[in-house]
Amino acid sequence: MRRLAKTRQVRRTFRTVAAGAVCSAALAALTAVPAQAQPSRHGAPHWVLKDTGTPDVRFRGLSAVGRDTAWVAGTKGTVLRTTDGGASWHDVSPPGAADLQFRDIEAFDARRAVVLAIGEGEASRVYRTEDGGTSWTESFRNTDPNAFYDCLTFFDRRHGLAVSDPVDGRFRILSTGDGGRSWKVLPNQGMPAALDGEAGFAASGQCLVASGPSDVWLATGGGARARVLHSGDRGLTWTAADTAIPAGDPAKGVFALAFRDRTHGLAVGGDYRADQASPQAAARTDDGGRTWQPAAQPPSAYRSGAAWLPHSRAAALAVGPTGTDLTTDGGRTWRTVDTGSYDTVDCAADLGCWAAGEQGRVARLER
Repeated sequence: MRRLAKTRQVRRTFRTVAAGAVCSAALAALTAVPAQAQPSRHGAPHWVLKDTGTPDVRFRGLSAVGRDTAWVAGTKGTVLRTTDGGASWHDVSPPGAADLQFRDIEAFDARRAVVLAIGEGEASRVYRTEDGGTSWTESFRNTDPNAFYDCLTFFDRRHGLAVSDPVDGRFRILSTGDGGRSWKVLPNQGMPAALDGEAGFAASGQCLVASGPSDVWLATGGGARARVLHSGDRGLTWTAADTAIPAGDPAKGVFALAFRDRTHGLAVGGDYRADQASPQAAARTDDGGRTWQPAAQPPSAYRSGAAWLPHSRAAALAVGPTGTDLTTDGGRTWRTVDTGSYDTVDCAADLGCWAAGEQGRVARLER
């Protein structure tokens, strides 16, 4: 994540086709799952760990291509890929990247992916592969010592954005129109001024998310208010909206966003410190992020990742170090359904939902 303590140095160490009937059946079973780490209820969907063989790596970057194919990215410059549902994992890490911290990965299929490394100055980089990770091309290296990139997202296979913490008082947006082969910094005239201390959290690769051909949202924290910024023109102009998620501290704010369309979205976060409570750690919007309503029954603790269940208009998952929560009413109420530690979650259209986190943990939602 982006902010781990009050000093700049410490803060910067931490930093998505099934038929509707099938989805409905899975959802009905999931709502019956008791709140244990590995539910034993026969037939109910639950997280099943997939051995990655990397207990010393923390995966905050995750891209679910489907039930069979997923990519994860994490510490020590590690990128893994599975094409058999997690039965085996291939280390496809970029050469010479062992000192980098990968925090976000966006995969288009089993062969093409873009991965983001975070950090000050040249530590922030973007790599791209077209051959399943056999080879990588470094397509961006940050040269501004004041920039620190947190997350990236794609509207389609060609157009995407990455976001840096504020530079000269405004969030910096990086843009690609060729699938991540090249990048350019967008002008910042359309970006509202950042609040004092405001930044993004590189906690799950979900502080910047897109829906449809041109809408994108940016989650913030660290300032006096936890905000969500929205752009309807691929990052050229932005508007900001306050949320009720607690802020006012470098460890607090909105950590992740999930939009099932350009109107309905979820925000989760809180205070990432394990010894601190996280009340009001979730909010929802029904108007594209112009306004946000706090959850009537939020998750019981800090959550760093969120994803809508495919083919559902009301069900979504939120994950964090202390567990997984489920909503079945569009984010109005949440309840814990698993107590395993995960940092990020993503679902594919074929109901392939994956989660990843510390100690090499990667799991798939299974029955």
